[in-house]
Amino acid sequence: MTFHHVVALSGGVGGARFIEGLARALPPDALTCVVNTGDDFTHLGLHIAPDLDTVMYWLAGLAHEERGWGLAEESFALLDRIRVLGGPAWFLLGDRDLATHILRSDALRRGETLTAITARLSSALGVKARILPMADVPRPTMIETVTEGVLPFQEWFVTHRAVPAVRSVRFDGEPTPAPGVLDAITSADLVLIGPSNPYVSIDPILALDGVRAALEGKTVIAVSPIVGGKAIKGPLATMISELAKESPSAGAIAKHYGALLSGMVVERGDEHTIASLPVRAADTVMTSAAERLRLAKDVLDFAGSLA
Repeated sequence: MTFHHVVALSGGVGGARFIEGLARALPPDALTCVVNTGDDFTHLGLHIAPDLDTVMYWLAGLAHEERGWGLAEESFALLDRIRVLGGPAWFLLGDRDLATHILRSDALRRGETLTAITARLSSALGVKARILPMADVPRPTMIETVTEGVLPFQEWFVTHRAVPAVRSVRFDGEPTPAPGVLDAITSADLVLIGPSNPYVSIDPILALDGVRAALEGKTVIAVSPIVGGKAIKGPLATMISELAKESPSAGAIAKHYGALLSGMVVERGDEHTIASLPVRAADTVMTSAAERLRLAKDVLDFAGSLA
């Protein structure tokens, strides 16, 4: 089956890597990426949008292959000077990456929307797929911890290295989706959820007004971010234990999304953790361009069998 309009919900490195494969598996105008902005924050007077930039750099062929975030062949001379001068050096700002943050921040101060800025920056980098921030208004993800109180996501994730146990996750600000988000989902013939952390990458999108309603009746396929009971990257496995009170598994991810899903793609050997949901086993760990493309094609083939 040929899909004419695929919407991918994304956040984090895993989601961005999957989207890069999707962009090569689909026609150039067939993919719209709705990207989490709950991680956005202000640092040294600049608006930082980590998930938007990660998707944009992967689609532009500029991402650092091993690290997963930031630009390839990056330098950190500015960060070194900030550290020498006693400034906050906890967030890794790359020298070339800084241009993105400066231009975005300047445009926001002049009244442009995050949606318009993202479209312009993506176009300048030659990105063909459409990238939509989930919201134009601030919608920060807040982590309620057991020992450190409530922390903004980046402070918990970067400063505290995601060590404090999590009691709950909430999203502050107005739950207003950016223009185009609901229309994109409504017109989609397939919605894909990449191998992203559901609590801090996908739930912020699903919690926006109208998003779940727009997804009703759609073919929605998720790729499990849990492989053999472990997270490929990040604190997800621990968060499942803390928040869902169960062992991390592909089945725990399926249970979290619930009736939203039409099917799920899991790592080979994890099929037994899924109950009462169509499942496709595949090689979900993406360590090369060939593996990203193969996974994208497997997911699209599976979706076609369900549509």
